[in-house]
Amino acid sequence: MATKKKTEESQPEEANTEQATKNFSVARVFIKDLSFESKQAPKIFEKQWSPKLNLAVDVSNEKLNDKLYEVVLKLNVTVKTDDETAFAIEIQQAGVFVLEGFDDKTIEGVLGSMCPNILFPYARETIDSLAVKGTFPAPMLAPINFDALMEQRKKG
Repeated sequence: MATKKKTEESQPEEANTEQATKNFSVARVFIKDLSFESKQAPKIFEKQWSPKLNLAVDVSNEKLNDKLYEVVLKLNVTVKTDDETAFAIEIQQAGVFVLEGFDDKTIEGVLGSMCPNILFPYARETIDSLAVKGTFPAPMLAPINFDALMEQRKKG
């Protein structure tokens, strides 16, 4: 234990100060917009269930002040069977995040990848719940690679 204390004490004060000023936290997670449609119900329930899922993903962010950022994860899920739309769900899952002491490149990465990764499970649970309440099977969306999505957005 004495060795550990010596190691901690031997760190330069500048490193401790720099580390102490960096802050990342989740201030709030909320649903900004939500829609469920099943215009073919109840006739769609007579069809043989052979679902084809289409997922559209978008991420946006806005700086609210010096340390607060809003990130909005937009998911549009459309499930078709026999080329007819069984149901469509649109959600804007949002969060307010605290970011202090980071450079612009790091902030860009956190807002484009880390924050959507935090928001995605909330959106997925809501989508599954809405589908089940509409008496459809839960879509159970696979995880999304937001790092790759962010890189793709930069290129195109």
